[in-house]
Amino acid sequence: MGLIDSIKSKAKEELRNIVLPESEDERVLKAAEQVLKDKTANIILIGNEDKINADAKACGANIKGAKIIDPKTFDGIENYVDELVQLRKSKGLTKKEATEIMTTEPRFFGCMMVRLGDADGLVAGSSSPTADVLRAAIQVIKTAPGINTVSSTFIMETADGKFGDNGLILFADCAVNPEPNAEQLADIAAATAATAKSVVGLDPRVAMLSFSTKGSAKHPLVDKVQYACGILEDRNVDFSFDGEMQADAAIVEAIGASKAPGSVVAGKANVLVFPDLQSGNIGYKLVQRFAGAAAHGPIVQGLNKPVNDLSRGCSVEDISNLVAITATQVVK
Repeated sequence: MGLIDSIKSKAKEELRNIVLPESEDERVLKAAEQVLKDKTANIILIGNEDKINADAKACGANIKGAKIIDPKTFDGIENYVDELVQLRKSKGLTKKEATEIMTTEPRFFGCMMVRLGDADGLVAGSSSPTADVLRAAIQVIKTAPGINTVSSTFIMETADGKFGDNGLILFADCAVNPEPNAEQLADIAAATAATAKSVVGLDPRVAMLSFSTKGSAKHPLVDKVQYACGILEDRNVDFSFDGEMQADAAIVEAIGASKAPGSVVAGKANVLVFPDLQSGNIGYKLVQRFAGAAAHGPIVQGLNKPVNDLSRGCSVEDISNLVAITATQVVK
């Protein structure tokens, strides 16, 4: 069973309520049909019910079974508005401004549904920039306890099964933080370990990557990764990690044993935390192209509840797959 099939199977075990706020996009409507057919989640669409039904009919999407909520006629809108005012009181947000946001910005409305427990997760981005999706998520849902950094991970699935766990290995952060500091690197490691557990079912072994292994080179960039490891030690995290470590020492057993003898991670890592966005983004794309690996993501992590961002060039399949992934991120 491939990774996505495995994730969908897991999502079917307990159906979660996932919001798709961009109901004006016919790909979203067709994905809603696919999700309902696959029975991987319950779907909530945001917008005018008559328009959504008309648009679905026009594009041939059967969305029977999806729940449609129009913020303009929603019974609980006052509660949503009051919650947003409270969240943004330090910024001076007025009730009038909050009402405007809640009734005209479906991503904010959808995130508030998730925050208040009326939905379990949200998937957006097919018709809006990543910044808009993350802004709503960060302002409304906030970061998880003990985490101050929103980040991303790609689940890399290689055909030969040589590295990671039977070819599955997580790369982070490859999409969000350009130059993370040591504290942020520690947050990224913790969030990616959580994703490895909840989405993929792995026992995470995290390698904090660098161009140095265990002091083989001296440089401020190496120091940053060493400090991040120290922060993880101080936090007494519940997953295995080690660093700083070169990529070959992290994933090749013989090299790991030579460069980092006694390490529980070296040569066996299934989570790779890159020191910056440049290296992470370049790394996952090289593995994707050179090794023919499937790159599932980016999966947004570090939020208090799951929200995931789509590429604006996404397919119907991309959306339905990300709904299943989002469903498996839910912790109750």
